[in-house]
Amino acid sequence: MMTAMLITMLLLLLLGYPMLVPLAVGSLVGLVWVFGDLQHTETLIQQMMAGIRPTALIAVPMFILAADIMTRGQSAQRLVNLVMAFIGHIKGGLAVSTAASCTLFGAVSGSTQATVVAVGTPLRPRMLQAGYKDSFTLALIINASDIAFLIPPSIGMIIYGVVSGTSIGDLFLAGIGPGLLILLLFSAYSMYYAWRHRVPTEPKATWAERAQAIQQALWPLGFPIIIVGGIYGGVFSPTEAAAACVLYAALLEFVVFRSLQFKDLFSIARSTGLITAVVFILVAVGNGFSWIISFAQIPQLLLEGFGINQAGPVGVLFAIAIAFFIACMFVDPIVVILVLTPIFAPAIASSGLDPVLVGVLITLMVAIGSATPPFGCDIFTAIAVFKRPYWEVIRGTPPFVLILLLATALIMTFPQIALFLPQLAGR
Repeated sequence: MMTAMLITMLLLLLLGYPMLVPLAVGSLVGLVWVFGDLQHTETLIQQMMAGIRPTALIAVPMFILAADIMTRGQSAQRLVNLVMAFIGHIKGGLAVSTAASCTLFGAVSGSTQATVVAVGTPLRPRMLQAGYKDSFTLALIINASDIAFLIPPSIGMIIYGVVSGTSIGDLFLAGIGPGLLILLLFSAYSMYYAWRHRVPTEPKATWAERAQAIQQALWPLGFPIIIVGGIYGGVFSPTEAAAACVLYAALLEFVVFRSLQFKDLFSIARSTGLITAVVFILVAVGNGFSWIISFAQIPQLLLEGFGINQAGPVGVLFAIAIAFFIACMFVDPIVVILVLTPIFAPAIASSGLDPVLVGVLITLMVAIGSATPPFGCDIFTAIAVFKRPYWEVIRGTPPFVLILLLATALIMTFPQIALFLPQLAGR
């Protein structure tokens, strides 16, 4: 059965169909294989609808809308200016500022692709002018955007939390440590690159300029406080925090900064609606696919065939890391989370692994895969935004992928990197 489903899906992908079509058709093939006819199609549709029914998913369009408002307004640029004012003058400071800006914007958007646009658009020309090679610049922007998938609010963590039943608030906290670790590693490599290639430093900002940057960034820095502080202060649920972020973003950009006008609402709402529709269709179809393979007990058969159930916690973590990393090199991260998480659920439960740690690892691996050739989605976002050829965009990615894999190994070896904050919060 699984062979027939995979062959059908692969053929449809090669024919150029978007991912939701192979998933839907693959589900129908599995339905016919299990039940012998299409009379249970209604049940499959009910499972698809069940996939988008959890109230936690309401947070997804809210965070997408908030990120869209901030990207079109001044919040992103103000965060970039804050980082540049303090570390732009050190060796490799512009590159370090780019990585740090991706981290800060990730803390208010949760989207890797929004981060590529918001941070890459203003900083790439400055890096090229400063003497950085375009291959390094593009690779840094694409891979540093992975931090946005770990730092809360993370859309990937929301999807994983819904699929696995794991606390989204705990996942948000657990992503902070790994995100900061990756920022530290990227910063060290950027400083080494600048030293090796003799990239000149930026002028040092005066304390007056730094004070001005802090003043201008105070409002945007309220987003992490709303998200993390609101959730763990008992003020908001994750869904309510997302709605509060939209209101806060609208107040900032329309009232305080006055960077947007009422007429911009239509284009913002249309963009958010299109992205949300794609996400929710993928979630629905992915849940239907997960239901049919679970009903046929395919996950159990696959895991038994590979002996993962007997591999122990470390072996299961390695299997998860490899599977999610390879899958996201070819397929959208949301689809990978929806399809593979149920497959590994039995092994995760039997090995006694912490689902929060597994969620952080899965989120990190899909983020790495989405920035890795041949088909990582962030690569094609960069191609569209910066209008550069494919080979030029991917040329500088190998060192960053190796750094990200090093971070993965450190998190697997020292789980407290991810689990320290949730445990400190009384999880």
